[in-house]
Amino acid sequence: GLGYFGQPHIIVRFMAIRSPREAVAGGTIGIGWMLFAVLGAAGTAIVGVATYQHDKKQLADPETVFITLGKLLFHPLVAGFMLAAILAAIMSTISSQLLVTSSALIEDLYGSFARTREEKISGNRMVLYSRMAVFAIALVAAVMAWNPSKTILDLVAFAWAGFGASFGPTILLSLYWKRLSAMGAFAGMITGAVVVMIWGNVSGGPGGIFDLYEIVPGFVGNLAVAVAVSRMSQPSKEISQEFDAAVAASRA
Repeated sequence: GLGYFGQPHIIVRFMAIRSPREAVAGGTIGIGWMLFAVLGAAGTAIVGVATYQHDKKQLADPETVFITLGKLLFHPLVAGFMLAAILAAIMSTISSQLLVTSSALIEDLYGSFARTREEKISGNRMVLYSRMAVFAIALVAAVMAWNPSKTILDLVAFAWAGFGASFGPTILLSLYWKRLSAMGAFAGMITGAVVVMIWGNVSGGPGGIFDLYEIVPGFVGNLAVAVAVSRMSQPSKEISQEFDAAVAASRA
């Protein structure tokens, strides 16, 4: 649950909401869907355990339990729709991640650099650069997936922890605490990312502490550092005014 707040492809949908009033409905729909998805995943796991615990040979890879159960319990036509749903979910997430990543590279990083140099960039040029970024990121992803060293679940869990611990506390603090400073947010994000990278590649330790899922220490470390650094710096009057205006608009 801690990772949900920091997923760029999820957060960007809330950022695209047209008015504060729609945020309430968006939150209800988003959280309602996630509860439905989590309960469905848990139910699939329970049924999978009950079905294959006495004959594990029928399930060579536990990560394929949804597909295997679909073939076992449903008509082939229904199982085909279930396979199509899996592919649709994969394509949806991939497209969102590609767009968010290319936007961060071109609009945020390159755009900020260009503005500091007072360089004017045409819209067509930015679109071209964005397409090039999408192509380059897709190539890197294909190379990484060509010979994976870990299971898909391990890779997804590590990425979920990285995003959640790096951005989750920053998102929450920016929404509920107007004293968050730019330096506090930056220090917190760096802390969360570093803790996840180190913790996720270490095992054992006293009492098996390093076997704990890395998102927990990363999230806590990010939160603690962001709050500590923000308290040591002066709050921005501009950000405080914007925070108060956003709160007033959301309550209107």
